[in-house]
Amino acid sequence: MQTNYLDQLNQPQREAVEYNDGPALVLAGAGSGKTRVLVYKLLHLVNLGYNPSRLMALTFTNKAAREMRSRIAQLIGRDAYKLQMGTFHSIFLRILREHAHLLGYTSDLVIYTTDDTKSKLKKIIKLLNLDDKVYKEGVVHNRISRAKNNLKTAHGYKMDAEQLKLDAKANIPRVYDIYEHYERELKQSNAMDFDDLLLQTNILFRDYPEVLALWRERVDYLLIDEYQDTNFAQYMIARYLMIDKGKIFVVGDDAQSIYSFRGANLENMLRFEQIFKGTRVFKLEQNYRSTQTIVQAAKHVIARNQNQLRKDVFSLGDIGEPIELHEAENGEAEASWVVRTIKNIAFKRKIDYDQFAVLYRTNMQSRLLEQKLLSSGIPFRIWGGRSFFDAKEIKDVLAYFRLMVNERDDEAMYRIINYPKRGIGDTTILKLKQAAMLRKISVMELIREPEAYDLDFNKGTLSKLKNFSLLIDDMREKCREGGDFYKLCEWLINTSGIPTELLLDQTPEGKGRRDNIQEFLSGVDEYARHTLEEGEEPHLAHYLSEISLMTDQDNSADEQEPSVTLMTVHAAKGLEFPHVFIVGLEEQLFPSAMSSEIHELEEERRLFYVAITRAEETCHIGYAKERFRHGKTEFCRPSRFLKELPEDLLKRNAAASDTLRYRENKWGNSRDIADSIPSSFSKQDFMPSSSSPAQRRVFLGRRESDTPEPQHERTGNLRVGGRVAHPRFGEGIIKVLEGQGENIKATVLFDEDGQERKLLLRFANLQALD
Repeated sequence: MQTNYLDQLNQPQREAVEYNDGPALVLAGAGSGKTRVLVYKLLHLVNLGYNPSRLMALTFTNKAAREMRSRIAQLIGRDAYKLQMGTFHSIFLRILREHAHLLGYTSDLVIYTTDDTKSKLKKIIKLLNLDDKVYKEGVVHNRISRAKNNLKTAHGYKMDAEQLKLDAKANIPRVYDIYEHYERELKQSNAMDFDDLLLQTNILFRDYPEVLALWRERVDYLLIDEYQDTNFAQYMIARYLMIDKGKIFVVGDDAQSIYSFRGANLENMLRFEQIFKGTRVFKLEQNYRSTQTIVQAAKHVIARNQNQLRKDVFSLGDIGEPIELHEAENGEAEASWVVRTIKNIAFKRKIDYDQFAVLYRTNMQSRLLEQKLLSSGIPFRIWGGRSFFDAKEIKDVLAYFRLMVNERDDEAMYRIINYPKRGIGDTTILKLKQAAMLRKISVMELIREPEAYDLDFNKGTLSKLKNFSLLIDDMREKCREGGDFYKLCEWLINTSGIPTELLLDQTPEGKGRRDNIQEFLSGVDEYARHTLEEGEEPHLAHYLSEISLMTDQDNSADEQEPSVTLMTVHAAKGLEFPHVFIVGLEEQLFPSAMSSEIHELEEERRLFYVAITRAEETCHIGYAKERFRHGKTEFCRPSRFLKELPEDLLKRNAAASDTLRYRENKWGNSRDIADSIPSSFSKQDFMPSSSSPAQRRVFLGRRESDTPEPQHERTGNLRVGGRVAHPRFGEGIIKVLEGQGENIKATVLFDEDGQERKLLLRFANLQALD
């Protein structure tokens, strides 16, 4: 067993480890060595004579628990396996199994997964004759889960008048009824869900004083990791066990509290000193991960939050490079900048792609990044998620599109014949499959003329099949009519009923799915613009081919291949990378449009802090001047968080310098977009565009005025011989500029493939590089 371990700690770390006179709150800044402090605290307690089997250490993830046990095992050997160490849920499950009979369960109780829970709720909704299009199992599960984490049983839920009002307002007034049935069926099945592990442990300690006394006696010291992420139920268990003994040691960083949507309650940490009397606070402020520049930038951002426990974080490492701040013309140009910069850094430093991470606020932002990385041949992986085009809602939309191009695509047919639900069940679909295989025809042919093939269906089923065939035929007829490509795709999606179906799910996940549909349409618009730019007409078949070719590229076949990591900021917590890109720093995106209250904005700021502090060597931040959303080009306002970054720590591209020069603008304090605009722009320029893709299409061959527009007004600072960057084709040199007004074209020789391309400037989004 090590005896010189204290010499391996800095002064604040050592003081925290050695303190043993009461409750301890360790404020551990990002990269300050909190895991080491927890491990050495356990080692120190064992060295003081504490029995390892009477030490309880709680974490949030199995990974964290395994890492901690592995590290302590290297220090104390086999005694590490005597520790009561694990996640909250795993430790509380052991407690519940031992005392299950008191709560009406047996010790071999089973634990329902989230999928099990949703399946059970779905059956209960059907049993109660409730509309499953309104009572979505995901929405109901979300409400029940939140109730359990706030220690509300089904009875308590029913007695909560405020909650019942909220349910009624959401048009789901019988959630309490579903909760009662669910609670009863769990008991009958000798089962608990994950939330029950917290709720039932609280009930056990509350209702059975002898059990509480037993566990107070069994636990000499309680250690909790990531305390800022605890919810009310977890806090109450810690309180039950240690409110009188005071042998509690918690570690966390209030500046990294970013999971309120999961029930995490920052107040547990902020009020720790008030709850556990005699608490001593230790501050771990030295960052061992990042450069001085990165630490100082993050420190200045988080300093704006009022609701926090103050720390003075610092780094004694290299000063490091300035933080790069890049303004892009649009989302596509931003993604191109990310890919271009990654390639440049990797080449110059001779490093692998696994040294890079790209962080974004929402999953929908991954689409452009995925496309640009794929087209550049850079391997990547989606951390803790899936590719944009693997999302169910995107696959559903593509299935409808595939049927428009090829009605014999039976796989697409099977996917959407009953989505959204239209009463065509599994038995009917199986019969259709068998009949189609037997007769060697497509399912669509069967559905159009079921009588001709002697299908044994009742009148109700025949009617449903007929309605579906009419829907598909109407959609295919619309495709034959042609017209504006974006408008056609938008009409197909709306006509399918998918947006209406998704609108019923008001959970954050439901909003994410709706956002994905809008991002998909943004991709449709980009495809249409690029195709027109190259002098061709966009077609659905060609678009589907491009999607198939892109998604079929194997970017993750070799899991050992060094790859760029793409992830949301929430998923990035606890990780670190030498080079980090943070994209989409715009108002309504980061911070989120859903964050209007002060406490919500402070959590968004903490999220930005987490993003910055993932970087070890370099940090690159991007934002776009405009994005295509909801069928129109929307001008974007730089995030209020950008003005909180010290100017002397930044390196900005020319566009960002122009915009951010006006730092006194009230980016974060005004709802008027024009308030944050540099004086070189008019307010009208920065107002959201009302022009739809259809209107843009009208202007392809003519101008509103017969007067030719001078060439210089369109070319700006572009010149023959000048270097430019294109969001799709990369960098190149302008060889020719010709035409006038709407029809000015640039011939550009691109570096990457050596091809010359003639581009219409109004679509090309060329950015001058010199």
